Amino acid sequence: MGPIYSFEDFVDMLRRRVVLMAKVVFLGTLVSLWFAARQTHEYESAEVIQIVQPKIADDLAKSTVEGSSARRLQLIQQRLMARGTVLEIVEKFDLYSDMPQLKPSQLVALMRESVRIEGVAAAREGFSDDGTISVLTIIARMPTAEQAQQVANEFARRTIELSVNSRIELARETLTFFAEQEAALASNLATLEDELTAFRNANDLTLPGTAEFRRAELTTINGGLLDIAREQIEVRRAADHVSATERPATAKRMLEGFQEQLDTLQAQNDLLLQHKSELEASLETSPEAERQLDDFERQQQQLQNALDAITARRTEAEVGFRLETRHQSERLTVIEPAALPDYPITGGRKRLAIMGMLASVMVALAVAYVQELRQPVLRSAAQMQRETGLAPVVSIPVLDTRRKRRLSDLWRGRFKSGADA
Repeated sequence: MGPIYSFEDFVDMLRRRVVLMAKVVFLGTLVSLWFAARQTHEYESAEVIQIVQPKIADDLAKSTVEGSSARRLQLIQQRLMARGTVLEIVEKFDLYSDMPQLKPSQLVALMRESVRIEGVAAAREGFSDDGTISVLTIIARMPTAEQAQQVANEFARRTIELSVNSRIELARETLTFFAEQEAALASNLATLEDELTAFRNANDLTLPGTAEFRRAELTTINGGLLDIAREQIEVRRAADHVSATERPATAKRMLEGFQEQLDTLQAQNDLLLQHKSELEASLETSPEAERQLDDFERQQQQLQNALDAITARRTEAEVGFRLETRHQSERLTVIEPAALPDYPITGGRKRLAIMGMLASVMVALAVAYVQELRQPVLRSAAQMQRETGLAPVVSIPVLDTRRKRRLSDLWRGRFKSGADA
């Protein structure tokens, strides 16, 4: 301890430095009292919100609002802490009215430091973390108990409101998107069907499979022509046989009948040949028409498949929108409203003043000890023997030749002179 080796040395240091220490303690006490008087109390209130799971399982009716609840709540927190929202809350509850010198940017920074939003992650299922939040706590720290309760309640209310509105807006945008896609595909499909109908009318393909039907009809006509040719050959042979075997009068009568049959068969043959020529002429342009028809039908099938898929998605989006509007999906509920705090969370002014006084005493001791180190003087025989190893023969005490108790002597002199008179 330098010049302090015993309790007597410590007491001697206190006796000699008592004036300096008293000044330090006095100044430190004044500073502590001033700081404690300027210290303002702060109250803290918290509101707890629970994230409730959907009433209907996702396997039965799935919401169209995707993403983890942690990410959505983070976006909500960013919107809550936006400059405009914070200033609106400050103006609504007349916060920090005792500090009119604060600028809007300072008010925003002070509010962001005074309000905390803490989330508790839900229990994991296995080793996967889906980013689900189970409990959300909003803590407000304000100069008065009423303001702390009001601010915590206001932030909780806005959090729930933003969560509901954002989920409904996302579900509505999803439903609107798929509804527009469905309407566009239905319009394109109707236009394509009109074009297909016009193409079939222009190419005499009013019914699907007309070309195959015409080819089958040609086959039938060819078969009919063969039958007519066969019958003509039989009739001619019969006429030749009659001419060779019958009498001229009988043969003439029978030949006239055979000729009528041949004329009839020839008329049928000419009619079939004409129809065959028409069918063959129509089939000459059908390959190109069939190719275009196949293109139309392929496009029609693609549009129909896309329309079916979009219709299914639109149905799911409609179910998700109904879940959100009826509050049957994931939602936020208050399980612990913000209470009015009974006591401030900051330390008491008396305790702060006492701690400052104790700190002043410690500083005074430190200052006195530093002064002792700066002036290392041997003040007793024990110190001389300890430092030099030599025992002093005589110790002469310090004689203070200054005049003592000057004020008291003057007072006594005046009192004595007054009594003699």
